[in-house]
Amino acid sequence: MSTPVPALYAESRPLPPYRALFAVDAKDFTGLPAVQHGPVSQLIPELVDQALERAELHELRDSKRFPANTGDGVVFGFDPALLPFVLWPFLGVLDDILGAYNKQYVGPRIRLRASVHVGPLPDAGGPGDGNGTARNDTHRLLDSRPVKAILAASSEQVTHLAAVISQRVYEDVVLGAYTGLHPDRCVEVPATVEGKSFSQRAWLYVPSPSGNLLQAGVRPREEPAARADASAEREQEPVTRPGTSYSGNTQHVGEGVAVMGGAGRDITYTGGSTSYRGTNQHWGSGDNVAGDKQVGEAGDRR
Repeated sequence: MSTPVPALYAESRPLPPYRALFAVDAKDFTGLPAVQHGPVSQLIPELVDQALERAELHELRDSKRFPANTGDGVVFGFDPALLPFVLWPFLGVLDDILGAYNKQYVGPRIRLRASVHVGPLPDAGGPGDGNGTARNDTHRLLDSRPVKAILAASSEQVTHLAAVISQRVYEDVVLGAYTGLHPDRCVEVPATVEGKSFSQRAWLYVPSPSGNLLQAGVRPREEPAARADASAEREQEPVTRPGTSYSGNTQHVGEGVAVMGGAGRDITYTGGSTSYRGTNQHWGSGDNVAGDKQVGEAGDRR
């Protein structure tokens, strides 16, 4: 017998436990030939687990809550106490692993969008575990305009991962200084989803920015000493970080956003019918950008 749907505000009941959520999906997955869908769908969780292993998050890898393969990605819950380590170093390690894979393998590039959120979700070992507003918002953040646009506008040879962090996670973990991810590495964005009544403040983190992201002042990672030492011990492993330099000044944008640096080293975003003004950033309303954007003198065509 199915569980009866509770009446709203008829009585008080215990709040479900708070669970952190991590989700990724692949850019342009639906554009792949059908024969590649299955292998890529299987590859993504393997790459995520490799990153968890290399980031020494063995506990998280082995204790995921309500994990699911979404076809073009994965989603799972975990203990919120591990959120600081997911933001740093895990996201950077995942970017490294994606870069190494894309450099060494012939086939479609695997470039991922990621979202990180936290909230109350049922987790009692039942079939409805993990379903709730926090889970829905995690997927909405993943599908939001800014994270899609940033990945589309960046170099596919350098930028392999773009992560969107919810306001709740940002306030509790980043501003709380529990993580190695510095607030200056995050860019505030209005997260909206086309065709959905969803609008939240969120924060973008791009571990390996490229092109106009660098010109606009989005900072690349710096290797902490501990990670540098660990990397030196793994020299025999075929994983190398791609560089963050970009010599071209011409950018073709198919959809979403053209990110360009201004005199104040701001970021300019032109998206849907959303208007937001944040510190050191300008967000305008209008149509999605399509076409070529020329910045500075002529350079290599990307």
